[in-house]
Amino acid sequence: MTQPTLLWFRRDLRLADNPALAAAVAEGGPVIPLFVLDEARDVRTPGAAGRWWLDKSLRALTAALAAKGSRLILRRGPAAEVVRALAEEVGAGAVVWNRLYDPGVVERDKGLKASLRGAKSCNGSLLLEPWAVKTRAGEPFKVFTPFWRAARTLVEAGDAAPSPSRLPAPEHWPASDDLDAWSLHPTAPDWSGGFDWRPGEAAALAVLDRFVDGALSDYARGRDRPAEQGSSRLSPYLHWGEVGPRQVWRAVMAAVERGAASEDQAEKFLAELGWREFNHQLLFHHPDLGRANYKPAFDALPWRDAPEPLEAWKRGRTGYPIVDAGMRQLWATGWMHNRVRMVAASFLVKHLLIDWREGERWFWDTLVDADEANNIMNWQWVAGTGADASPFFRIFNPTAQAEKFDPDGAYVRRWAPEVGTTDYPAPIVEHGFARRRALEALKGVRGGPEGRTAVAPKLSGP
Repeated sequence: MTQPTLLWFRRDLRLADNPALAAAVAEGGPVIPLFVLDEARDVRTPGAAGRWWLDKSLRALTAALAAKGSRLILRRGPAAEVVRALAEEVGAGAVVWNRLYDPGVVERDKGLKASLRGAKSCNGSLLLEPWAVKTRAGEPFKVFTPFWRAARTLVEAGDAAPSPSRLPAPEHWPASDDLDAWSLHPTAPDWSGGFDWRPGEAAALAVLDRFVDGALSDYARGRDRPAEQGSSRLSPYLHWGEVGPRQVWRAVMAAVERGAASEDQAEKFLAELGWREFNHQLLFHHPDLGRANYKPAFDALPWRDAPEPLEAWKRGRTGYPIVDAGMRQLWATGWMHNRVRMVAASFLVKHLLIDWREGERWFWDTLVDADEANNIMNWQWVAGTGADASPFFRIFNPTAQAEKFDPDGAYVRRWAPEVGTTDYPAPIVEHGFARRRALEALKGVRGGPEGRTAVAPKLSGP
């Protein structure tokens, strides 16, 4: 019998439009699907909310593979060791996977590919490879608008690759872990009772269809209204690869063709896919950005060690209704509306002068869509420390933001219903004072994006 091909699923948990799956089938022999719960020390593991999602997504993928006459083999441990061992165990003639670009993964995968027979990797998670879009000088872009202008002309969505009707099975299946033994679902306590998500490929396609036939037509306005269903809610499905960016691209363009949305609305949304691409290429070229400011001058910013205000922020007890509503939505559902994410993140960094890395870690643990590139670069954008970032001196007024984007208070009432009663806390910091303190702190940042300041100002106040 033809040697089997090992198909290594990672964050591409779908059967349709999956380049690695298509490549595995093209090998012509049995296909052995594998998922590894990677426990390598140099690779960032999912946070608690991400583990919740992964549990449900793997169950959906297992069922989808069973319907194709196949199985999903589960193993845990350092991925490189696990993949090598299983390839040898089953006598694989080829090992195929879709590429990831996270810190620690790229070099690991290069070494793995060099050590395996018939190893092949594909791009199943981005519209373009992170090295594909460069300036005329041959350098990665640092500013989004010219990046997207250049990238937009290179995108080729191509034709949809349907899910195969059957997957050829091996004569003997290797042993698999029991998913329940991985304990990805929370217990003692189970804090996921409010999660209103249905992970998996089928759900992803349903969410995509609902968006392009509905909210896409008013996306430019609706995306900023947290009380409305104006955003796509595709972010966790894209992160876990239950739907691919090319599938989303084709669906959006098809909606324009049939008159369900205008070109302007579609381009506004496609630019969000572009921002995702921009973030991934930034982290690919600067893999230390989870630890370091993109602009080193901000190393001189005097962040505060303030455990009590940090905890108040995490729990939605800051006394600022729009911030608290967002943080409670996050805790209850594993997701927060994007406009409110910006307001809540700005509050932590600028009102409380707490290091953006503290917020990034909290979001990593609590967001079902926690994507390393997006999470890191969006936090650096808010903090003013990143590429093409919002300036640090641009400080959101949470009250004004609520008046503009939640004018009738529906979002706040939904997530912080005790606002206006004696049960609601007083603000933990006054806005005017916080703004002055943040601007005073900024005085310690000198020398431009590449400069550094050795001495930071001393700050006082709560």
